[in-house]
Amino acid sequence: MGAGTGSGRGQLFLRSLLFLLLAGPPARGQLRYAVPEELEHGAFVANLGEDLGLDVSTLSARRFRIVSRAGARQHLEVNLENGILFVNERIDREEVCEAGGTCLLHLQLLVESPLELYRVEVEVLDINDHAPTFPWQEYVLEVAESAVLGARFPLESAQDPDVGTNSVHTYRLSPNGFFSLEVQTRSDASKFAELVLERALDREQQRVHRVLLTALDGGVPERSGTAHILVTVLDANDNVPAFDQPSYGVSLPEDAPAGTLVIQLNATDLDEGPNGEIEYSFSGHAPPRVRELFHVEPRSGQVLLKGRLDYERASLHELYVQAKDRGPSAVAVHCRVLVHLLDVNDNAPEVTLTSVSTPVLEDAPPGTVIAVISVLDRDSGDNGRVSCEVGPNVPFELRSSFRNYYTLVTTQALDREVVPEYNVSITARDMGSPALLTRSTLTIPVSDVNDNAPRFLQPSYSVYVMENNAPGASICSVSALDPDCQQNAYLSYSIADGHIHGMPVGTYVSINSDSGHMYALRSLDYEQIRSFQIQVQAQDAGFPPLSANVTVHIFVLDQNDNAPVIISPTPRNGSVATELVPRSARPGYLVGTVSAVDADAGLNSRLSYQLLQATDFTLFSVAPDTGELRTLRSFLEQDASRQQLVVQVRDAGQPALSATVSLLLSVVETMPQTLSDFSEFSLPPEVSSSSPLTLYLLVSLGSISFTFLLAILILTAIRCRGERRSRQGDSCSPPRCHCCPGSRPSSDGLKTSNLTAQPPAGTTAATCLDVPAGGPPGYCYKVCLGPESAQSDFMFLKPCSPPRNNEKDPGNWSRPDQHLQVSKEAKQPNTDWLPPSTQRSALKRY
Repeated sequence: MGAGTGSGRGQLFLRSLLFLLLAGPPARGQLRYAVPEELEHGAFVANLGEDLGLDVSTLSARRFRIVSRAGARQHLEVNLENGILFVNERIDREEVCEAGGTCLLHLQLLVESPLELYRVEVEVLDINDHAPTFPWQEYVLEVAESAVLGARFPLESAQDPDVGTNSVHTYRLSPNGFFSLEVQTRSDASKFAELVLERALDREQQRVHRVLLTALDGGVPERSGTAHILVTVLDANDNVPAFDQPSYGVSLPEDAPAGTLVIQLNATDLDEGPNGEIEYSFSGHAPPRVRELFHVEPRSGQVLLKGRLDYERASLHELYVQAKDRGPSAVAVHCRVLVHLLDVNDNAPEVTLTSVSTPVLEDAPPGTVIAVISVLDRDSGDNGRVSCEVGPNVPFELRSSFRNYYTLVTTQALDREVVPEYNVSITARDMGSPALLTRSTLTIPVSDVNDNAPRFLQPSYSVYVMENNAPGASICSVSALDPDCQQNAYLSYSIADGHIHGMPVGTYVSINSDSGHMYALRSLDYEQIRSFQIQVQAQDAGFPPLSANVTVHIFVLDQNDNAPVIISPTPRNGSVATELVPRSARPGYLVGTVSAVDADAGLNSRLSYQLLQATDFTLFSVAPDTGELRTLRSFLEQDASRQQLVVQVRDAGQPALSATVSLLLSVVETMPQTLSDFSEFSLPPEVSSSSPLTLYLLVSLGSISFTFLLAILILTAIRCRGERRSRQGDSCSPPRCHCCPGSRPSSDGLKTSNLTAQPPAGTTAATCLDVPAGGPPGYCYKVCLGPESAQSDFMFLKPCSPPRNNEKDPGNWSRPDQHLQVSKEAKQPNTDWLPPSTQRSALKRY
């Protein structure tokens, strides 16, 4: 046997490379190249980057790669630095492609960003790397001596794994005087040799003939293989078996079970006895694959199926069967049986996920490519035609790009908050009968996009905080939710900038940015601030970040932390408050009113008065609601002239707070013209001047009072002038002044004035004007005008009625030396209106 040289292989490689360069890529997206087999690692195949028009510098970033099925050997590889396709491992054509014909490597090239798919076919060119070989080194051929000239004897065929010109091309026979050689061609273009008898044999002269059979291939360099043929001359058996026909054809489904009858052969022999008994067997040149699949019954001539057929591997099998009688010098005759296989839908489609781009962003636009899917069915015809579809109710669809290649794309917008993950069922179904299908499930997670702003659990928060809280104490907690995930759902809380009473809101409250717990940074005072509101913001950590705001209303609850403040009476020079009481005072006489205020609110500011200590508890009492101090009985001679009282003012808070005031009452026979301590109280300077509202109220009250007094003066003057004219200048003396018949003037009206009606020395008594019953029935008006307008006083008399408490004797009311006691009645503080916070704080200090 011969062997090829290295120079011959190099020439073949150069010729293949030249063919590759001249051929070029057939079309964009699908290229075809040719490469010889048995090249070393790293051998150049093609410049894919240039042929596909790709930027070589971006191949690595775009993940340019060859996609192959799992478990397949990677014969070729791409250099991402220069885009060159090179041999990754040695390619043995005979191993890659068992059958003859064109041997193609189908490559799928994938490049991302954007996703593109290219198909490349690489034809593996055969080189003459195998020499022809015979099954046996020596072959025995028995020929009857009676064989006629021209008789043909098929010889054992040589086997060469190479194809084309590199396979068995011809046979040669060593020179001899009896036989010649003829080379025959089968239907698959393979060659076999037949020995032709050229000269009559004579067993008696030469019983054995030895010839050398050489098989030559057509490769460069030429390779060969030899076998020795030993021709044994037999005695005559003048009749040979004969088949009905030289060639038979039969069709057989590929799923036929073992033992199936393929064909019944029949050969006849006219001889009798052993010379007419025929035995069947495979011819010597039957391929090994045929012997593995089929079996010939020697006696019956039945060809039975022995192995498992596969249409996808070989659709036609060629059998050579010989028939030979059992007589001496038996001559074998041959026939050909062509077994055509019928395709059966026995291969389910194969689904391969070539490339998967997961997870997919939830804001991916419709038409985004998620995966490239390839399907393959090894059957043929309708059995190999495949349709592919996805399951229902998913926002995905399949689009066909190449034959048996699909791209899975989105059909609508995704929402991770609704469906975080899709399990897409991909069904591949062929067109066979019955149809076979394959289902593959692709899990597609949806990655989050920050498309949801935080949302607070409540539209607003109301928080109630007791005043005098400890600084740093937790007052409430706000909470928000974000349907997004991971960092897009991580929330941080903050307080919006603002001011509360001129101070930054950050000096009042703070918030934990992680938990949303809010803390008071200072102790709150209900008397200074009753409520305020802040804006809390929740912001996620997405990009760009999203946020939401909520209003937190903080209400400060009152606590009984302010004791009542007594504003009347006020002691003089730091001593106890003093007051004069006429000894002639009757029971119920109003000595004065204790007035107090409480800066708290509600029950905490509701005040009650009680007499805590007294020189004589039977002499005075205090109204619990108004604080009016009145006499319980008339004074006796044995009663002390100085009465010491302690009045307590208590609020209704829990616990209750109180304040006391000490009073020193002096019992006198006559009342001097001095103001009592009950009328001398005013707010401290800092309180009265601390609020513009107080100034406005005082100015308004003064203006109204002045206008009212001026109107009364004018009205009175006009009426007095009219009366004087009607009475011709008569003066009105006290005995002539009266309101109603039988009535007595009351002194209650005088109590409402802060002025003491006493004329100065050297002046005459006040001039009085009687107003007849010209007004409403039962009413009269008396105006007393003194000589000096500065000491004038207006008395508005009440309807005629019996005398009341503190009412003087009728004969004493008009005496010029009588001092009229004036009292101011302090009202209970109205809880609906309190002085401004600045005044209340001043009252607390006072």
